[in-house]
Amino acid sequence: PHFKTFIYICYKQKLFMKLNIKNETGRLKSVVLGQPKSIGPVPTLEESYDAKSYYSIENGIYPKEEDIIAEMTAFEKVLKKYDVEVFRPNIIKDYNQVFARDVAFVIEDKMIISNVIKDRADEQEAYRKIFEKVEWRKIINLPETAHIEGGDVIVWDDFLFVGTCFSEDYRNYKTARTNEYAIEILKEYFPKKRIIDLDLKKNDKVPYQGVLHLDCTFNPIGKDKCIIYKDGFVDESDYQLIIDIFGEENCFHITPEEMFEMNPNIFSISPEVVVSDETFTRMNDFLRNEWGFTVEEIPYREISKMGGLLRCSTMPLVRE
Repeated sequence: PHFKTFIYICYKQKLFMKLNIKNETGRLKSVVLGQPKSIGPVPTLEESYDAKSYYSIENGIYPKEEDIIAEMTAFEKVLKKYDVEVFRPNIIKDYNQVFARDVAFVIEDKMIISNVIKDRADEQEAYRKIFEKVEWRKIINLPETAHIEGGDVIVWDDFLFVGTCFSEDYRNYKTARTNEYAIEILKEYFPKKRIIDLDLKKNDKVPYQGVLHLDCTFNPIGKDKCIIYKDGFVDESDYQLIIDIFGEENCFHITPEEMFEMNPNIFSISPEVVVSDETFTRMNDFLRNEWGFTVEEIPYREISKMGGLLRCSTMPLVRE
C-alpha cells in the first residue's frame, strides 16, 4: 500500500503545472488569456475604475462586446500559431474579465494572487480551475492590506521592477493599485531579486495625466531593449535609472499620444516575436526595421478603450 501511495503522489505531482517566469520575453509555453464574453452593460462614470474607461464612457465610445470578442479571438489565434497553450477563465455573467494580468501573476515558480480592488473581487473565483493546476505551496496569498496587481510587476532576470504610488493621496486614487506594503512582502519572498520601485503618476479621470500600471509606461522586449514613456514617472530619476540599466540606444521612446493609445502595452511571445496593435505604425515599423523583431499585428483598438491592451489581457504561466 505504501508503494501505491508513493505512485499516487508522484502521479498527482505530475498534474501540477511547473510555473516558470524569469523575464518578460522568454519563449512562451502557456498563458491565461482574459475572457471577452458577457462583459455586461456599459459602466457609469462612477463605476469606472481607470482614466481611459472614464474617458471612453464620457465620450460615448465604450467598446461593444462583439468587437472585444473579435479582437481577443485574433490574439488567441496568434498565440496558437506559436504553439502556446492558452487557458481561459470561466465566464461570469455581465462582468468584465478581459484583463487577466490583474487577477494574479507569476514570478519564477510562484503565483501571487493579487488583492484586486473591491469592484473586481468576484473575478478571482473564475480562475479556480487554473489555480488548482498549481501546487498550493507555490501560491502566495498576500495579507489584505498589501495591494498589488500584475500590470505593476515586470520580471526581468535579476530585476523586479514594481510600479507603485507613494502619494499621500494613495487611498483616494482608484488607479493606485500597488502599495509599499506589497513591495516589502515581495522583498521577503524574493530576497535575491533587485527590486526597483517606481513611483507612477496617477489620475482617475484624465488618461493623459497618469498611468494605471507600470506596463502602460515601460515594457522590456527582446533580450535587452524596452519601450518607455518618460512622463509616466513622478521622479525623472526613476526614468533615468531604467535608461541606465537598458542603455539609451536600447530604449524606444513614445509620445504622449502613443501613451494614450497604450503603445507600451504590447506582448512578447519570444525574444524575437511581439504581438502589437496594427495601428501602432511608427513603433511597429521601428521594431521591425531597426531592431529586427517579428511584429504580429492585430486589431486591439476597442479593448484599449477600457484602459488596457495586450500585456494586460494575459497572465503568462510558463516561459522557456
